[in-house]
Amino acid sequence: MAEKKQNNYAEIVLACIEEKYFKDEIVLEHHSFVKIISGEMKIILADKTHTFGSGDMVLFPRNQLCTLIKYPKDGRNYKSVVMTLTTERLKTYFTKNPIRSSEHYQQKILNFEKHRLLDSFFSSIIPYFELESELPEKITALKIEEILTILRNIDHNIDGILSDFSEPGKISIADFMEKNFMFNMAIEKFAYLTGRSLTTFKKDFKIAFKTTPQKWLTQKRLELAYYELSEKKRKPVDVYYETGFENLSHFSFAFKKHFGYSPTEVINMKATIDFKAN
Repeated sequence: MAEKKQNNYAEIVLACIEEKYFKDEIVLEHHSFVKIISGEMKIILADKTHTFGSGDMVLFPRNQLCTLIKYPKDGRNYKSVVMTLTTERLKTYFTKNPIRSSEHYQQKILNFEKHRLLDSFFSSIIPYFELESELPEKITALKIEEILTILRNIDHNIDGILSDFSEPGKISIADFMEKNFMFNMAIEKFAYLTGRSLTTFKKDFKIAFKTTPQKWLTQKRLELAYYELSEKKRKPVDVYYETGFENLSHFSFAFKKHFGYSPTEVINMKATIDFKAN
């Protein structure tokens, strides 16, 4: 199992990001458990931002909408072990290991503290990445069963996440979109996460907001960006990716078209006003 940046098929991979900066919006189909070996990862949720570094271990629940930003730290590229906990694997596991708690788990992203069981597990995993071929199926199954057993031993309430195989139910479009508009996701993903088909989503969206999803999303993202620039005095390069834009040039073009001046001009105008006020 050689080093690779991404592998959409293997369930246990070593993810290596050679770029100085990598960003992606995700909604995972399956739960994912990650141990960061080097570099840093910023996780941006609708209401909170987490930053994790070397040694941190994180469980990403399925269907959790977030932005991931990965970058080097202390001269080392971002590198992590990623374990995909598929629904099929979990269902097989829970047929042999009864569910202890199915109560809804409130936390969105779980950060696991350093633990001897987890240290031993990853020490046993790392040598497998030196293999030229992919990890044999039987070993993959055993290692996933092992990590599930360890996680359940450390967190007795984690079954509330791991045993939840339900699909998103129909929820309020207005509430969901107001909380999550800053994520640069396809409209189809927003529809899925609100429990609707694309056609029904567009229809319900028009009723709720009196406009199309794309027009509304662009306006909300630009308004948020304006606030971040003018009130928090943040730089355009630090704002565009957190407000749902693909790149800095696209953000700058859309911003000037909407407001009549560039993001940099907003910062300068605000600085001038503050100087005169003082």
